[in-house]
Amino acid sequence: MGDQPETADDGRHVVINGRGTFPGVTDTNIDLGRPLQGDVVDLILDDHRRFEALLRDLRDSSSDRDAVRRALATLHTAHAIAEENHVYPRLRGQRAITEHEAEHGEEEHAEGHEAMLAVLELAGTDTQAFDDAVEELARVINHHLTEEELTILNPAREEVGEELRSQLGEEFASERNRQIDGGCGSAEQIRGLVAAARREGLLDEDDGESDGSDD
Repeated sequence: MGDQPETADDGRHVVINGRGTFPGVTDTNIDLGRPLQGDVVDLILDDHRRFEALLRDLRDSSSDRDAVRRALATLHTAHAIAEENHVYPRLRGQRAITEHEAEHGEEEHAEGHEAMLAVLELAGTDTQAFDDAVEELARVINHHLTEEELTILNPAREEVGEELRSQLGEEFASERNRQIDGGCGSAEQIRGLVAAARREGLLDEDDGESDGSDD
């Protein structure tokens, strides 16, 4: 492992929209981290552990589930955009991963957006419909984390030098933080990402769509 990622915060309770109120998140003290630099593999793994923690909180009926789902939507959107814009293309260019592996990662991001949208569009957080949507979201995200760590992060460790991994880390962190600062992760944005993924063939056209009800 390379140097530990450098971050701009040092505690669990960090206001995620401290630079202003954005449409994608609520005022909440949920730590999404703010990495500035580091090995891209370490930075991505740090976010993977954040996903797992947020999913645990989302399953917890005593937590502020609305705040958690908005924080998770923000992180998932920022993380996916940063990977697709910077990490996957560079790893493919280095022949560390294949075009198929990069495209499969994008497909799994799209599936995550679709499952995330189903959670966001439900009016209540104390219904069986919400629990079912959270279960599906957890299934989709956890599958992606496992597969990405095996088929993308391992080749990045083995085939890409430390200097390039550090450069990629800065690019990933910069894009991720820029997306969060811009208020990414709103239901409207994610709905657009899902629609674009369908047009690009990353999602099946006949996949079920959320109707926003709690039935």
